[in-house]
Amino acid sequence: MNRYPLWKYWMIAGAILLAFLYAVPTLFGTDPGLMVTPTQGQAKQGASVERVKSALEEAGIQYRALDKRKRGVAVRFDTDQTRDRARDLLQKRLENYAAGPMRLSAVPGWLQAVGGKNMNLGLDLRGGVHLLMEVQVNKAIQRAYERYVDELRTAFREEEVRYRAVQMVGAQEGRFLQLKFDSAAAAEQGAQVLQNQYSELSVSPSDSGPRFLQAQLTSQEQERLRDWAVEQSLTTMRTRVNQLGVSEPVIQRQGQRRVVVQLPGIQDTARAKEVIGSTAQLEFKLVDKEHSVQQALEEGAPPGSEVFYGRQNGEPYLLEKRTVLSGEFITDARAGFSQQTNQPLVHVSFDAKGARLFGRLTGNNVGDRMAILLDEEVITAPVIQERIGGGRAQITGMATPEEAHDVALMLRAGALPAPVKVVEERTVGPTLGQDSIEQGLNSIVIGFLLVVAFMAVYYRLFGLVANVALVLNLVFIVAVMSLLQATLTLPGIAGIVLTVGMAVDANTLIFERIREEIRVGNTPHAAISSGYGKALSTIADANITTLIAALVLFQFGSGPVKGFAVTLSVGILTSMFTAIMVTRAIINLSVGRRRLTRISIGES
Repeated sequence: MNRYPLWKYWMIAGAILLAFLYAVPTLFGTDPGLMVTPTQGQAKQGASVERVKSALEEAGIQYRALDKRKRGVAVRFDTDQTRDRARDLLQKRLENYAAGPMRLSAVPGWLQAVGGKNMNLGLDLRGGVHLLMEVQVNKAIQRAYERYVDELRTAFREEEVRYRAVQMVGAQEGRFLQLKFDSAAAAEQGAQVLQNQYSELSVSPSDSGPRFLQAQLTSQEQERLRDWAVEQSLTTMRTRVNQLGVSEPVIQRQGQRRVVVQLPGIQDTARAKEVIGSTAQLEFKLVDKEHSVQQALEEGAPPGSEVFYGRQNGEPYLLEKRTVLSGEFITDARAGFSQQTNQPLVHVSFDAKGARLFGRLTGNNVGDRMAILLDEEVITAPVIQERIGGGRAQITGMATPEEAHDVALMLRAGALPAPVKVVEERTVGPTLGQDSIEQGLNSIVIGFLLVVAFMAVYYRLFGLVANVALVLNLVFIVAVMSLLQATLTLPGIAGIVLTVGMAVDANTLIFERIREEIRVGNTPHAAISSGYGKALSTIADANITTLIAALVLFQFGSGPVKGFAVTLSVGILTSMFTAIMVTRAIINLSVGRRRLTRISIGES
């Protein structure tokens, strides 16, 4: 009657062993470290292990380990103070390289090999990275003018206005569009087109003569573009952070042009800074086939062309200034591998307009080279073999699958409307103070001990079984949160405290039902079987309703509310397993094959 099949015992034992396996890594913690990587705009060749090692040893800075990683060199230290000294030194000694602080997992290699990870702790428990980023809003205005150059040319052609040139002149606040027409009458026609179709442009006569006009964005439109650039940067950064898997980030506007980014529990701050702060402006430009790149390097680029450098090896390219296609038409980007060379690449899909433009571009330039640039760095410059239709393309030239994944992530999240500059970067400590952290941990311990004492006194032997399940429940919570890489915050500790109290609710219902069955004269075996069977529906109803409330808090809450909802949701699910299946298995093993006249459940 009170027996499980053998496979169920093995399943429960296996789940408990896995829980301990994935909960143990959290005990190892993390070590302070640095990731030394090339700065944006430099060839992505990684820092030299020998150079980093030599710089540290010459300065007498002790380090625990130094490892070559895909994005650079990771250096492990014993203390935060040593790490900070090493960071300042490396920033001075190694030009064109950045030394970003990070936390390196102290979990043994064999445990990491089976998926063991530290539990992520929030800014209020362990700290994290604080970035203050400034949006270069004037670049957004410059790009708006660049778009108007192409749009006005198209509008004049459609309206049959005879024009000679549309170009952007000036810089910063004095930037404007200069329009040259065939005649004064054509200039009047052009002014009419601008007034009818482009109300955001202020048109005025030019000092150059009656055939010239100049157009400038109105002050209201410039202010709108600046505000839009910051707001769009916030949206794009949030999307990228979500795809990085960072839990409970803080991304908010500060002042007119700045954005605060806080990343709790992040392990690789160097990568996060690169992914979040990279503009991810994808451009397609044709290679200048009429001039020599070597001559351009020696004498300067000819009019209409510009020298750009390769993302991987710094190779110079002479490209036409005009961007023939941009990443604004991209609808999807996925990392993959080439079927011919097995090299990492990115599959890109365009929308309907982008597909038409890309097909026209490749069809009109068969045999020419076309460069693909990301943030003004040439990723690849292949020869166009044939017209490419269907709105799909491949971007090759990625050094590693991880780089292809990051590029796809940035393209998928969208380009930043303007470049951002890291004004301030620092690691932050607990925001609520060490006393608050200790009080939160003490609350778990005190609450746990009180519940354990009550259950042991009130339900005797069965109470001790429930206490075993309560301990296992805490182990399961830590294991699940470590596997999911969920971030534990101080409100999350409050959720665990609540879970400790709720975890014994199921056992209380079951034990009280067993008592009732014994009072009406049922045998101990029948009472145990009936207690677990009849209380199950009540337990499920109570926990499901609480779980729904926790999921609603997680979906619609933010910050501390989400931290509370995460631990509460995980605790509810694990407590149902431990309180129902684990306790039943222990009791079955204890009394299942014995003839009983009474059981120790504290019945009167």
